Amino acid sequence: MMKKENKTKKPWPTKDAMEQVYEKKLWGTDNSDFYSGLGSHHPEIVSPYIEVLTSFLNSFKDPLTLCDLGCGDFNVGKQLVKYTQKYMAVDIVPSLIACNKEKFKEDHLEFYTLDIAKDDLPQGDCALLRQVLQHLSNAEVQRVLSKLTNFKYVILTEHVPEGDFTPNKDIISGQGIRLKKKSGLNVLAAPFNFKVIEEKQLLSIHLPNFKGVIVTTLYSVF
Repeated sequence: MMKKENKTKKPWPTKDAMEQVYEKKLWGTDNSDFYSGLGSHHPEIVSPYIEVLTSFLNSFKDPLTLCDLGCGDFNVGKQLVKYTQKYMAVDIVPSLIACNKEKFKEDHLEFYTLDIAKDDLPQGDCALLRQVLQHLSNAEVQRVLSKLTNFKYVILTEHVPEGDFTPNKDIISGQGIRLKKKSGLNVLAAPFNFKVIEEKQLLSIHLPNFKGVIVTTLYSVF
């Protein structure tokens, strides 16, 4: 007896989606092998971010161990390494991490190929997620958030609509971001209800001809 064909479409695996982004240069290109898009390269986005992160990292007498979860092409992370005791950079694309290992070498810098929704995360003081969760389904966001309680600080950067919006509309991982649904992530709202001691907005960037706002928020977790 023949088995019935399963016509239910399975969600596009995040790893496959991210690999295709780089292979097909869906976020653009600067003629390098890997390019993580304008969010990692536009000076008016990157420079203010580096400034506020540098100020935060330098506010501690003892440098922090930082986990960059979704490090991309490391154009941003490379500018923060010197302000940390140890910098652990994570991404889901093996070929991207292999490239980063060849390009960026520091004694206190380590790269890992991990799926942050499925795999155990490196231990550190602060988790950095810059425009990462916005690409993930609610189920994957929830799995990531459940692991972030192991950090003292979490710094999230998300691309959200301007003004009021309905938060946390679900998407399929890797297929655009919630902005197309006039939504954006708010990890403190349902269904996530991420528990924090303190929330502080570090940065909000809106550029002409650029939809929405890129918001960076610091959460003190415990």
